[in-house]
Amino acid sequence: MKRNMDLVRSILLAIEESKTGYAPRDLRIEGYTEEQIGYHIYIMKEGGLVNGTDVTTMDDNGPTAVATSMTWTGHEFLDAARESERWKEAKSLLDKVGGAALGVWQTVLTKLVLKNLGM
Repeated sequence: MKRNMDLVRSILLAIEESKTGYAPRDLRIEGYTEEQIGYHIYIMKEGGLVNGTDVTTMDDNGPTAVATSMTWTGHEFLDAARESERWKEAKSLLDKVGGAALGVWQTVLTKLVLKNLGM
């Protein structure tokens, strides 16, 4: 399964909306399957964006996890990615090179924030 950064952003936004700091128990993102969401939480956990639990069983088609909360790194990424126009601009730039590592996404988004600040 290919990593989908729009889904990563949507998961972080959904967790941020929680008033308790915990991820919603039944996290659903319109347009995505449970398998896609579970896999993305799994890799987001590996990437340090969320805390969670690996719930993969032998009956699953692939690795899956359940998010419990967002990490500091997840908050940092979301702070840079939250604004829709900035997100679209970063996606447009990175689509030209066929995608990029999470650190590159963070760098591009941070540079766009600085650009908006006139720096």
